[in-house]
Amino acid sequence: MTLADYGWTDDWAAAFAPHAAAGLEPARVVCELRRNFYAVQTGTDELLAECGGGFFHIARTPDQFPAVGDWVAIRRRESEARADLHAVLPRRTKFSRRAAGSEDIEQVVAANIDTMVLVGGLDRNFNPRRIQRFLVAAKESGATAVIVLNKSDACKEPDVMCRTVEALVPGVPVIVTSARTRRGLKALTNAFARPGQTLAFIGSSGVGKSSLINALARDDALPTAEVRQKDSKGRHTTTRRELILMPTGALLIDTPGIRELQFWSVDDGLEEAFSDLMTLATGCRFGRCTHENEPGCAVRAALEAGTFSRERLENYRKLKAEQVAAKPRLRKPGALADKPGWRRSSESEKPFRHRQHHED
Repeated sequence: MTLADYGWTDDWAAAFAPHAAAGLEPARVVCELRRNFYAVQTGTDELLAECGGGFFHIARTPDQFPAVGDWVAIRRRESEARADLHAVLPRRTKFSRRAAGSEDIEQVVAANIDTMVLVGGLDRNFNPRRIQRFLVAAKESGATAVIVLNKSDACKEPDVMCRTVEALVPGVPVIVTSARTRRGLKALTNAFARPGQTLAFIGSSGVGKSSLINALARDDALPTAEVRQKDSKGRHTTTRRELILMPTGALLIDTPGIRELQFWSVDDGLEEAFSDLMTLATGCRFGRCTHENEPGCAVRAALEAGTFSRERLENYRKLKAEQVAAKPRLRKPGALADKPGWRRSSESEKPFRHRQHHED
């Protein structure tokens, strides 16, 4: 294998030039193993790379640490198949979400993706709104988005379901597939799985992401499991993110199923996912039209004429409200003074030498 097989280009080489001058070697992260340990692919072999002490002076937040798909600068260790990871090259695209928990932390799921493959199941787990939700995050990533409706063999009218989704996501390619019968796999491969292109498969548990990748690669490299019969929900068969090289030369990233996608920052992604609504809104008389009771509302006129879906407008409003609510709250200077004990805590945060001078 060469770096070119894993997506290395002249542009990446130019970005890496300062690290090359420092004697470092380029590599791509192909798997996250455990905290601060990664499998990386170099131009000759695969190594275990570890974030060393110096890296922690550069990366101070979780989103600055490597993710699958990142290009990194490493230094090999002598006499062992290991390396120290020194830097992450600037990402061209990234798929992020808000990490689970109460803190506002960005979790980068995959980086430097060309195409986001949003997988939904055409079984009892079929959920068009969830697909639309994933699309918003995919648009924010900067990558091209394609929707794959898998498990067509478990659906009586897959083409009808396809048209339903197409109406919700105008302008986005929708492909019906089946990992079992191989329906739609050729269309997906020809359109997106080209040499050097990186595809990330995203979706909830049980939609068949790993089965699709195995079918595309004609291999059983990834573990799979059956879903529950009563609701078609699956277990987290995929437990880590991994990048796989296909026979076609495309690179596929498998990710664990996401049960709940919490937005991180999707301002641009939301507008791009609803670009038809944004275009309509430019015809409203008022710039801040809410599309409720204002006169001269172009969106309401389209609703009455039947040229725009009321369901699509409601979906936008729900996602917009959630996106606004999810934004990290900015702490005002006066807010800290309202908290009990603020003087005591602020004194303890002062430099030691200042506190010692005061006590003397």
